[in-house]
Amino acid sequence: MAPLIEARDLRKTFGAITAVDGISLSVRKGEVLGFLGPNGAGKSTTMKMITGFLDPDSGSATICGADVNQQPKQAKAKLGYLPEGAPAYGDMTPAAFLSFIAEIRGYTARDIKARVSAAVSRAGLGAVVDQRIETLSKGFKRRVGLAQAILHDPPVLIMDEPTDGLDPNQKHHVRELIREMAPHKAIIVSTHILEEVEAVCTRAVIINRGRIVADGTAEDLLRRARNHGAVAIRVVEAEAARVAKALSAMSEIAGIETMEKADGHIRLRALPKTAGMPMKLIGDLLRRESLSVEEIYIEHARLDDVFREITMSAQA
Repeated sequence: MAPLIEARDLRKTFGAITAVDGISLSVRKGEVLGFLGPNGAGKSTTMKMITGFLDPDSGSATICGADVNQQPKQAKAKLGYLPEGAPAYGDMTPAAFLSFIAEIRGYTARDIKARVSAAVSRAGLGAVVDQRIETLSKGFKRRVGLAQAILHDPPVLIMDEPTDGLDPNQKHHVRELIREMAPHKAIIVSTHILEEVEAVCTRAVIINRGRIVADGTAEDLLRRARNHGAVAIRVVEAEAARVAKALSAMSEIAGIETMEKADGHIRLRALPKTAGMPMKLIGDLLRRESLSVEEIYIEHARLDDVFREITMSAQA
């Protein structure tokens, strides 16, 4: 299956600043790509080039096989784009604005009514559909932007911070909508909310200084954390040396770290040589050696820790 979104070696500079430095990626139908990076990494610039709203210095991007610069009408007809800032005409109501967008896209009067009604319902705008956009909260303005992006039910969606400004209930609604649409579309979601990646994305790309520094599923990224899958053990201080020595002798363990000391106890961390070290092996060892522990559990890395490790190491 050919990718619905494809970027090839995109580059963009602004004066002496290199914003995007050779980014290539592809997204197929059924994929939701989380596009991550620290502020200034080049996320929005990349998305503007992929959607054809900004010309690259070099490289190319296609939407459903249509080059966004050479065939802009064909490409944008297949694209729904939610840019940062949720731009809209403040003196319009959501109903009027969405009708205007539908008319621009060439729908007839009967189709316009049906399209607007469906977009309003899916974006949860029913309560404010006849209120001037300039009077709406940031969250509702964002949802107006989302409604215009999905109005024509495009096969490709590119959204820059779709849940920015939304309350927890609104975020849940938008995430459920993304999950509902995902099997039928190729979707890119730029976000700084890392829990969103685990909640809705099938894959994540991290960029830093205009370059891709990681690409994989959320689980792939978590495995890059040195403590992911490690075993933490809390023991009384008098037993810590014996426990550490016994664990160090295990062929499955790469090393032992002391995490903290408090209240006469020490917390040790056993780092596995490979992922998925069975807890049973450690439990059997502790019983054989008659070693008592206060607490034992497997550590699971957090995506924000992985993000920080990847982006900070890339800056070093």
